[in-house]
Amino acid sequence: MSGLYPAADRVFRPWKNGGGTTAEILCWPEGAGFDDFTLRLSTARVEASGPFSTFPGVDRVLTVIDGGDMVLHLGGASHALAPLQPFAFAGDVPCAAVVDAPLLDFNVMVHRPLAARVWVGSMAAEARFALLLEPKAGLQRLDLVDLHHADAGLVAALTGARAVLVSLNDPRTG
Repeated sequence: MSGLYPAADRVFRPWKNGGGTTAEILCWPEGAGFDDFTLRLSTARVEASGPFSTFPGVDRVLTVIDGGDMVLHLGGASHALAPLQPFAFAGDVPCAAVVDAPLLDFNVMVHRPLAARVWVGSMAAEARFALLLEPKAGLQRLDLVDLHHADAGLVAALTGARAVLVSLNDPRTG
């Protein structure tokens, strides 16, 4: 396993409701479906307003990468998602998005009790994954790096790169 997931290799597939398309970057365990994954990272093109799928027992973090703002209507409240401002919410709560222009988002989904923290910044030791926001060290914008499985020289070369960073915490393992 190289730890690299190039953006150029992503295949976008339509959502069931037709409001956009999604490209799975990685899923644990490999080959798991929407009911039995532990972790799923993906990008999505949101092209129209509409409902999100619900995922019982799953926590989600959405980060708008490109395009305009998104407003999520979630549990009776509205939340404006500005670009590069991660937003965490429970995947089992009915949710609908309102967009005024197409956008691209990065979606982190974890089955509880696994927890994810997502932030935008420069490489950090506690990060497990980095979705690059700029080309660096021979990689392209929006390539994903699994920092625990990438070559140590590459990880060192990414120092200072701006990225959407993801750390994972499993409370069962301390």
